[in-house]
Parts: sequence; structure tokens; C-alpha cells
Amino acid sequence: MRADKRKNNEIRKIKVELDYIRHAEGSCLIEMGNTRVVCTATFENKVPVFLKGMGGGWVTAEYGMLPRATGIRTYRDQTREGGRVKEIQRLIGRVLRTVTDLRAFGESTMKIDCDVIQADGGTRTVSIIGGFIVLVEAFKKLRTQRVIHSIPIKDYLAAVSIGIVEGEKLLDLAFSEDSKAEVDMNVCMTSAGKIVEIQGTAEKEPFFTTDLDGMLSLAKKGIIEIIEIEKEIVGIII
Repeated sequence: MRADKRKNNEIRKIKVELDYIRHAEGSCLIEMGNTRVVCTATFENKVPVFLKGMGGGWVTAEYGMLPRATGIRTYRDQTREGGRVKEIQRLIGRVLRTVTDLRAFGESTMKIDCDVIQADGGTRTVSIIGGFIVLVEAFKKLRTQRVIHSIPIKDYLAAVSIGIVEGEKLLDLAFSEDSKAEVDMNVCMTSAGKIVEIQGTAEKEPFFTTDLDGMLSLAKKGIIEIIEIEKEIVGIII
């Protein structure tokens, strides 16, 4: 039995509060179990230098944690950010771009900020879910303002963690599970069932391809459930 009484193939309860930050084009507080992330989307009428004159837009992301989001205080100073932070924010931007029609909103940038205020496992996957929600919400607002004519999202997208803990395949790991996992994996997938990204590591012992197949099947189940929740929240048909 898992600490929070979930079955092995159950995701944690998801709660989303939209319009959490007044000034952002899109914002939410997303909670998945005890992990809480504030996500915002900011629209800027410019693109990075390498995209100027190309006629297309850009989606990028930044990620961070409050000092006491975790059990031990971390540094607030962003100059101290390590490779993990950079890797996660690049991941968030990269996966969101795969479902965005970048040429549909001109030479403009949508910047997604994901700030973890409480961490209990799955901060990058929860940030992707929240990031997708605020991205859509921002595009909806821009359409209402007639800045764009349609919402440039090609498909729904979600992410979830999976792993093998004490020989059991588990979906959506809390920190207590993730910290002792023999295999730790994050999967990002679209509603069409297309894989966007897989990050997987054998923390203790190598694993077989049959284990990989089982974990991907488990991840797909969780992602389908998460995407249904996203559809209820943002309310658009793609």
C-alpha cells in the first residue's frame, strides 16, 4: 500500500485555480497531491535574436523553487541555479513548442514561468501540465482581444512520472517513492498518444525493455486522465 493509499496505477488528485496572478495573460495555481506550482504565461511582441525576420513566434520557459518548497532550504539567488534548473526549464519550453503552431502568432514570444511553492515529487511534470494550461489560457485571452485569430495549439499535452519502487511499477511518484526508486522516469505525451519526451534512469539496477513497455503503458493511462482534466479546465476543442 502506498503512503497516500493510492493504487499503483492511480495519479494524485489534481486541483487547478485559474487567474491566480492578476497581471499575467494566463495564470494558475496547480496542485497535484502535495506538489504546488504557480504557472504564468507572458506575451511579448518580440522574439530571440536568432528568430528575427523569420516570421515565426517562440515559446520558452523558466522554472524555479521557493527556498522552502523543499524540506531543506535552497538558495533564492538565481545566479546559483544549477544544471537541474536549466534542464527542467528547457524541457518545459521544448515540449510546449511541439504542440504550438509557432507561425500563427507572428514574431512574438510566449514566456511560461513555473514557480514551485511546495515540492513533493513530480515538479517538472506538474509544471508541464500547468504550463500547458496557462499557455492555452493566454492564447484564449489574445484571441478575445483580437491579437490573434485562432488558438495556435495543435494538440493537448501532459506529462507524468513513473517508476519502479521495491519491484512495483508505480504511477505519479511522490517524493517518498521517488527518493527510493530503482527506476525513475518522466514521460510527456499528446492526446493522440504520440510521445514527446522520455527521461528515464536506472537508479540502482538496469531494467529490461519489458519493464519499459509496462511503464509506458502506465504513463499513457495517467496522461489520458490528466488530459481529460485539462480539457475540462481550458474548454477548447482541438
